[in-house]
Formats: sequence, C-alpha cells, structure tokens
Amino acid sequence: MTPLHRYDGATLTLVVNPRAGRGRAAKLLPQVCRELLKGMPGAALRVHQTSDFAEARQRCIMAAENARPAHDGVPADALLVMGGDGMMTLGVNACADTEVPLGLIPAGTGNDMCRGLGIRVFNPVQAAHWVISGRTRRVDTLRIEGALAGGAEVRSVGTVVATGYAAMVNRRANHSKWPIGGLRYAVAALAELAKFEPLTYHLTIDGRQRVVPAMFVAVANAPYFGGGMKIAPTADVTDGLIDVTIAHPVSRNTLLRLLPTMFSGRFVNDPAVERLTATEVIVDGPGVYGMGDGEELGDAPLRISVAPRSLTVFGGEIETPAADEGEAAAEA
Repeated sequence: MTPLHRYDGATLTLVVNPRAGRGRAAKLLPQVCRELLKGMPGAALRVHQTSDFAEARQRCIMAAENARPAHDGVPADALLVMGGDGMMTLGVNACADTEVPLGLIPAGTGNDMCRGLGIRVFNPVQAAHWVISGRTRRVDTLRIEGALAGGAEVRSVGTVVATGYAAMVNRRANHSKWPIGGLRYAVAALAELAKFEPLTYHLTIDGRQRVVPAMFVAVANAPYFGGGMKIAPTADVTDGLIDVTIAHPVSRNTLLRLLPTMFSGRFVNDPAVERLTATEVIVDGPGVYGMGDGEELGDAPLRISVAPRSLTVFGGEIETPAADEGEAAAEA
C-alpha cells in the first residue's frame, strides 16, 4: 500500500446511486460527505446523485477522463462511487488501465465487489475512511472481449464472470422485485433449479481446448458473487491469475444440498467441482450466457483475460480465513 498522504488541492468526484440499498445511500450520503470533508479538508468534493445507470456510467467516465494526475506535490484526483455492485463495476470500468484512484463506498445489498477487494466495512460512513486514509493499492481486473450487452466489445470486471446456472440465478435475481435484499438470490436459485439442465461448454484455457458438460463455469478475479456466495474461495485480486470453478453435472438434489455451502466456499470440496487457474479463458457453447460483477455481459463466446495490477483502489486488505468463515456463517 502507498503511504498515508493529504489530499490538499485534489478533486474527489463522488458518483452516487441514491436508490441503492432501498434508499439507504441517499439517507447516508450527507454523513459520508461530512466525513470526507472533515477528514480531507484540503480536497474539493464534487457530488453527483444520478437518476439512472446511463447517467451514472457517463459521470464515472467523465470523472476519470478529466482527473488530473499527481503534480507538484498535489495528489491525483480520484473517483468515488457509492451504491451497490452496479455502481462499483461502473467505477472499475472507468478507472481500469488508468492511474485514477477508485474509492468504493458500498451502500447496496450484495457488496460482492467490496468483499472481494478486502473492503469489509459495509457501513458507508465507515467505508469513507478507506478513502480518507489515502492508502491505495494496485489490483488485478478481468478484461472481457466479445459481442457484449449494450454494444460494447470490451469490458472490465472486478469480481466474477458467471455462466450457466450461476448466471441464470444472477439474471433472475436482477429482474426480481421480491423478496427485497439478499434473499432474492436464494429464491432465484430455487426457481432456476427446477428447470435448469447442464450445458455443453467449449472452453479454451490458456490455449488448451476442452468440451465439458457443466452446471456452471465461474471465471473469477475475486472470491464472491451473488450476495456473498464464495464461488472461488482462493481467488486473489493481486496474484495475476484467473480462478476457474467448474461444477460438473449433478442431480438437482445434490445441487440443492450444495447451495447453502456456497456461502462458506465448502461446496468446492465436492467431487463434482473442479478448480484450476489460468491467465486467459475463452468460454463458449450453445446457450451459454455471461454475467460480470452481477451485470449482463451477453452471449458466448467470451474471451476473459487477466489484467494484472490494472486498477488503483483505496484501502482493502487480505481476509483471514477465520474471520471470513464467521462472516459467511452469519450471512448464510
């Protein structure tokens, strides 16, 4: 991590989804701003409360493009995002492959991005202190190439690219209005379980081709997806590697038994689960659809490669297994 410094003369742009966390973001925004201004009195704070995803995306892009690098003793301008994982991934895409520091202030219901980056304080006011500390580190991201949703050809992902059953659960949860909060993933998992059949995957893993039937394939930079499910328990955002989790076909009863253990990561001990690491994975196959950071990527094929140390983030630390198991048990 970089040493503690002041932010005299720098500009902080805070882009907020006020609806995140059922309005929790809007409620806590004044407190977050007070903490930032009190802790960083020399910085200029610009706040944008956005009305929709498109506006939030544009605000993030503009903030990153207009950010001034460090100069004459003045620290670099920074982008801060406050909301759920949708806001977090907008920040990642704006700042990846740049020197612009990104501050993540979680105020949603899933917060998988912050979990995966070791920013394990889910009170937005407390999370602001990661930014106030001035400490940053470089982390990896995933570079996704393909005919992506929204017409894009390239996107960055900070956590997990999910396909198969895992992606369908994520997609259903995104489009569900009930139940509120993290329980949507559990309800979506049961609903998809009733109809899902294994897919035939065409995988190219560091140049080696494989054709495998699977319930899902998750390509991960960080451990978490789906509101705290630990789909890649040993993923590390600083190791320059992709973690691949392949769930080979199992009965519905077996999958139902494994679902609760995904929150602790113990499901990977089942013989049907295969894990490996790589630097590039091409995911293809009929009916394969991708979700990245909880947002739609689109139909396969998807080329996924690791971009080592491509993103600067405020704060974060490596989790300890004991602490994580306790949190996972509480969340489950």
